[in-house]
Amino acid sequence: MANIRDMTEKTDRALDKTTSTGVSPGRSAPGEIDRFLGAAKQLAPLATGQAGRLVFALDATMSRQPTWDLACSLQARMFEVAATSGGLAVQLVYFRGLGECRASGWVGEPRRLNGLMGAIACQGGQTQIARVLKHIRDEAKSVPIRAFVLVGDAMEEDVDALAALAGELGLRGIRGFLFQEGHDPAASAAFATMARLTGGAHARFDVNAPDSLLDLLRGAAAYAAGGREAMLKLAGGSPAVRGLLGAMDGGRR
Repeated sequence: MANIRDMTEKTDRALDKTTSTGVSPGRSAPGEIDRFLGAAKQLAPLATGQAGRLVFALDATMSRQPTWDLACSLQARMFEVAATSGGLAVQLVYFRGLGECRASGWVGEPRRLNGLMGAIACQGGQTQIARVLKHIRDEAKSVPIRAFVLVGDAMEEDVDALAALAGELGLRGIRGFLFQEGHDPAASAAFATMARLTGGAHARFDVNAPDSLLDLLRGAAAYAAGGREAMLKLAGGSPAVRGLLGAMDGGRR
């Protein structure tokens, strides 16, 4: 549509690492990184305005490929649900391999986000959630961020350190929506803690039931675009969104 702009404010970049011309074990091949960066450089600047900002962070380690593909197929629905509440700007963040953690620019159109996600294949490695949270904290110093989504299934980090970072985001008013595939107890405990400290919500989903993740993503996107009021509009027809609201209310007590 003519009134929808393809947008980004920054080129994609690695988080917390100095860019290198070499390839470390477990990192993307140069051609793959070039494609990822090149896609973002072709986007026009994101217009300032009322669009809510949502960081969309995904675990892209090897076991996550089916979930990555599912998220790729569902991401456009986040923009749809946010359209009536001022619109949505999304920044993709992912981690995989041995220390690779990257962030895209701010994207305001689902086709562009799909193109970025489609160029990335999952790769073995450990979780790097601390780097994601630090990035969100630092990004929020220059642009207003209302919420972030983290989709994952594992936890291999110091939970106390993650809790401290989540607390910083909560103090900034950045709500965390932690969506967990499966029932790993360490991930459940850590995700629930981060959600509580940000004033957000932790919920589980089943990759074999796509609507379970879809409803959760729609709820998070609605909050990013229009806050609690926008979520309430969805809640009547969505038990998942009602669950998110209940978790957020419980986290404030």
